[in-house]
Amino acid sequence: MAGVLAWFWNERFWLPHNVTWADLKSTDESSFPQAEDLYLACPLAFCVFMVRLVFERFIARPCALGLKIQASGPQKAQPNAILEKVFTAITKHPDEKRLEGLSKQLDWDVRTIQRWFRQRRNQEKPSTLARFCESMWRFTFYLYIFTYGVRFLKKTLWLWNTRECWNNYPYQALTVDLHYYYIVELSFYLSLLLTQFTDIRRKDFPVMLVHHLAAISLITFSYVNNMARVGTLVMCLHDAADVLLEAAKMANYAKCQRLCNLLFVMFALVFVSSRLAFPLYLTFLSHQMAPCPPSMQHRLYVWL
Repeated sequence: MAGVLAWFWNERFWLPHNVTWADLKSTDESSFPQAEDLYLACPLAFCVFMVRLVFERFIARPCALGLKIQASGPQKAQPNAILEKVFTAITKHPDEKRLEGLSKQLDWDVRTIQRWFRQRRNQEKPSTLARFCESMWRFTFYLYIFTYGVRFLKKTLWLWNTRECWNNYPYQALTVDLHYYYIVELSFYLSLLLTQFTDIRRKDFPVMLVHHLAAISLITFSYVNNMARVGTLVMCLHDAADVLLEAAKMANYAKCQRLCNLLFVMFALVFVSSRLAFPLYLTFLSHQMAPCPPSMQHRLYVWL
């Protein structure tokens, strides 16, 4: 195991030439990101989860009811032990042969059994009210962290001059604001990873699971090897689009179609500019920067 860890954290891959992990240890004179700093995100993720529960119950739910969003879910299928066993243990989409067998066993016609399975599948879906509350929670968090990111980056040198991301890299001091930004973002994505297994499972479960794992990995590794400056830019860019996406979902659940369409168009424009156009410019710029070695450029592409 020690050999695997030594290979994974090879300094020649993660750090510029002639730089070691020992060089990035914090001292009384300067503070650098340390891997153990991220342990704080684990208990904070639980706190974020608890805040979400309180927010959804006492803020999001009353807002949803005020917008006349239905609290009741889809019509429930009538209890049937045989069909329930097939649904949970065998298949949620029975073929014609199985439908005919169940029809003979229960003395039900095939159309009734198909309707039962359709209603049972719909029970797995969250209600519109639950989806609105979830989107409102994410919208609120993304709006807060995006606002914080903008206010933080306005005070930095690397917001408009991205060459500063690599000036004196990796000997760039860690500030309190930057540390807070990373810990809060990491805590949120850890909480999303946890709620993947407690929320009602959706069809995009595998995709979102991979997405959350990728986000957590990128935030963690960019912090550990002190690529935090460019990391703050990327996180702020991603949060900008997510704010509009969750707002569009909320408008859709509230049946405000015109507002939903407007927000979705705005989301598409921000998504293309923030996640495609600017990252391409940033990666192109990295070719022009002497302080950024080829190995750093490769990881920059992955990060973006």
